[in-house]
Amino acid sequence: MESDWNRRVRGAEAFEGAYAQRPPWDTGNPQSAIAAAAEAGALQGHVLDAGCGTGEHALMAARLGHTATGVDVVPAAIDQARGKAAERGLAVRFEVGDVLELGALGERYDTVLDSGCFHVLDDEDRAGYVASLAEVVVPGGQMLLLCFSDQVPGDAGPRRISQAEIGKAFADGWTVASIDEASIDVAYGWVEEVHAWLARIVRG
Repeated sequence: MESDWNRRVRGAEAFEGAYAQRPPWDTGNPQSAIAAAAEAGALQGHVLDAGCGTGEHALMAARLGHTATGVDVVPAAIDQARGKAAERGLAVRFEVGDVLELGALGERYDTVLDSGCFHVLDDEDRAGYVASLAEVVVPGGQMLLLCFSDQVPGDAGPRRISQAEIGKAFADGWTVASIDEASIDVAYGWVEEVHAWLARIVRG
């Protein structure tokens, strides 16, 4: 039986290949739904961009005056994120790491941004991810979660997530404050608009 570590390494290798060219989820900008929330003042304190890819959300948080950290399992994505930070003159900590082991970063966070991480996890890793988040998010801290919704037609791309699944995943020690309809911006792909949920989830 494949170990958890080997399974995660295999997943990282698959994403590493995606970053050899521009992956469809990398538009070169923050996701519109998250950017709108941030510009409206939704971010608090120290911000973690979980599964940060090339770092646009952590960079946005830094631009808005927040201390920001980005973590991703793919070294190529982190290399690009660090390059962007240097080009833009923004101080952001970018680290290669596993979202299932966020405690290894040695930090605590007031806000977590998740754009497209939650919906690529299987059931076991989803539970591990929520436990990992609970270890690093301060009481009263929050998560802004943008994920594929179950309204996306077909079965190409990541798993579809229902509102009920979000509630179930965060049932212990969290409060789902809101779930709103949103869209995920894509650079290219099989559909012009990707239906999504934008959830605000508060740590108890």
